[in-house]
Amino acid sequence: MDETSELSCPDNDMMNPALTMTTQVSAILVLSHVFQIFLKPLGQPAPLAQILAGFVLGPSGLSRVPSIHFFFFQNFAVDFYESMALYCRICIMFLLGLEMDISYLMRNLRPVIIIACGGCLMCTIFASAISLFVYEETGSRGSRFTLALVITVVLANTASPIVFRLAADLKFSTSDIGRLAVSSSLVGDMYAVFILVIISGEKHKRTVNGWALMAFCSLLLLVGIIICTTHLVHWLNKRNRDEKNLQAVEVMLLCSVILVAAMTLETMGFSSIIACFLMGSTFPRGGKSARTLLAILTYTVRNFVFPIYFGYTGFKADTSYLNEWKRIAIVLMVIVLSIGGKIVGTLAACWYLKTPLTEGVLLAFLMNMKGHVDILTLTTAMQNKVLSSSIFYNLMVSAVVISSLITASLISFLVRRESGTIGIKHMPMEYHSPDKELKLLACVHSRHPVNCMVKLIVSLRGSDNVPISPYLMHLIELPEKNKKNSSFYEQEDDEFSDDEDDGSNDVVEINEAVDMYTEETKMMIHQVKTVAPFITMYQDLCDFAGNIRASFIVLPFHKHQRIDGKFENEKDGVRTTNQKVLRNAQCTVAILVDRCHATTGTEAAGSESLQQIATLFFGGPDDREALGFSKRLSTHHHSSLTVIRFLPTSAKDPNEGISVSRNDDDVVVSIQDQATEVNEADSSALANFYHRYVTSGKVRFIEKYVDNGAETGMVLREMAETYSLFIVGKGGRGDCLLTTGISDWEECPELGVVGDFLASREFDVSGSVLVVQQRR
Repeated sequence: MDETSELSCPDNDMMNPALTMTTQVSAILVLSHVFQIFLKPLGQPAPLAQILAGFVLGPSGLSRVPSIHFFFFQNFAVDFYESMALYCRICIMFLLGLEMDISYLMRNLRPVIIIACGGCLMCTIFASAISLFVYEETGSRGSRFTLALVITVVLANTASPIVFRLAADLKFSTSDIGRLAVSSSLVGDMYAVFILVIISGEKHKRTVNGWALMAFCSLLLLVGIIICTTHLVHWLNKRNRDEKNLQAVEVMLLCSVILVAAMTLETMGFSSIIACFLMGSTFPRGGKSARTLLAILTYTVRNFVFPIYFGYTGFKADTSYLNEWKRIAIVLMVIVLSIGGKIVGTLAACWYLKTPLTEGVLLAFLMNMKGHVDILTLTTAMQNKVLSSSIFYNLMVSAVVISSLITASLISFLVRRESGTIGIKHMPMEYHSPDKELKLLACVHSRHPVNCMVKLIVSLRGSDNVPISPYLMHLIELPEKNKKNSSFYEQEDDEFSDDEDDGSNDVVEINEAVDMYTEETKMMIHQVKTVAPFITMYQDLCDFAGNIRASFIVLPFHKHQRIDGKFENEKDGVRTTNQKVLRNAQCTVAILVDRCHATTGTEAAGSESLQQIATLFFGGPDDREALGFSKRLSTHHHSSLTVIRFLPTSAKDPNEGISVSRNDDDVVVSIQDQATEVNEADSSALANFYHRYVTSGKVRFIEKYVDNGAETGMVLREMAETYSLFIVGKGGRGDCLLTTGISDWEECPELGVVGDFLASREFDVSGSVLVVQQRR
């Protein structure tokens, strides 16, 4: 684009554009934070405050004062603003690609394209219908076809950075509708960029062959940069194997490669929007390079780049041109047709996809968010002299900004009103299909349980095509001197500190373990960190689990096993945090007693080793939840699952119930319908599980008959060395004779009776234990 050209200025004005831009940026940052202070309690998102700040500061507000207008709108200052917006867009689109859930996009490519194309198609039709009228009424000169293309961009474009930021601010970015909106907005952005490339080519009048040659060269350049970046990242990861982060020089090297590639594409006449997104989405996710770059860019973009980028959008609007009813009518017509086209097209697409109406309406308004591509298209058309009407330019910019302000407010209202239905509600693992996406939050306080925790995550992936979104959270106690506040944020945000009390000693080993599994299994594990005092850590953990719509939380036991096999206590606050999470979490919670390193904990779950897993079933909601959790493990090709049901000896009467036998010497199966012993829910859950997994040969099923807790303990000791992982429900069984008196004393009530026995010294084995509690 021409945004990067003509940045020189006369000597007598050499400092003025830089001073003007710096002052403008500072003013936008200050005003946006001031507006956000007042708008946030009203539920309004940050982009609204930032666009409004630019709107107030620009020619529609404070710049109406002659002295302020003279200072902000000097000669050549506009070129500085355009260049600044270009750099901002490069950072935003690369970060958007880096954070994008590509696996979700590929799984849902069809609905994403249908939703995006529905709105774009209707807006294109509306733009064609009004282009001649707008051309005549604004006194435009030049190509009517180009003006129609510009109006098409104004109506059809969806600003993916604003949608991304809105979804994050309103806390539904991890929901299905949030990810669908961000993915669809990217397709809408690409449609607008494609039209922008056509408009840019009007100036150069390239032949078809010349344009095709330039496009081919640009594509080769992009592919080359992606390959070069991939090799560079792998080299940097190996070079910094024992470090927490990349060095500052190495980060600058990566950023320079991306920036040079983007600027080269702009110079060749092609927009870098799609290229930056592709470079971000293809950037190798595992390793220190991605973690370091993600932390730096996330902090910088969210706190500085976004306010400047959105503020600049509002700064461009000049409502002084709305001094006639005819012009006001044109702006209103564009806004109404833009919103109407998105609503009609998106709702039609949602009806075809059988998406609920409430979600369809929210998607329609999200698809109507406008951004920099609209203004860039208008600016490019004016600079290339394919359009020459300043009235048309300013009216369209005003329509873009006003439409964004209105739509952002409506989206905030819709999200608040539909907060109970947006995204997914918690579904117990008992009813969770192993074929559906699982969102899991696993936590560690130190490096000790990391291998076992990550091995469990990888095993939960099931078959290779089953989606899973795992998060590994490093929980760190906030030092006493800093316990004034707490927050959770991306893992690397505080890794640049040299404070040895912040858990940094464990960071390298945790990262190395995650990287090892990621490299072997090709599964992305998102790493986050929370630093808080133990007294409030549970709140941060539960809030984060709610934000990501986690279905399952796995906590580490407050003791870790030493090399000699004995358990050693962690800090007392770890146990307190576990107990509070069990009481307050809005999803299923499990506590993992790690004995992995005593067996095969150093082996990745994707290796050829076969993991023997036993699910113990005594009855009750927690055991049914443990059984539902086991469904995921049963589908993994390196896991062998055995469900062991405990029944009273009185249920062994062959005259009662239905007996099912198999010709397997190791397994004798009988499903009893004992209404007096087992409630209807347990019978139904076991029958469904049996007919789906046991009869197909995926899972083994064994029944054990005991009279009391002592006999149950004996049976468990007999199978102690057979399994590497025991899964059991915490409780909820009522007064169960089969578990009463299983141990002489109960040391950890948060594990339940059976879980406490399995984790005790009496049960001296090498198998880990997972105790599951259904949401209370």
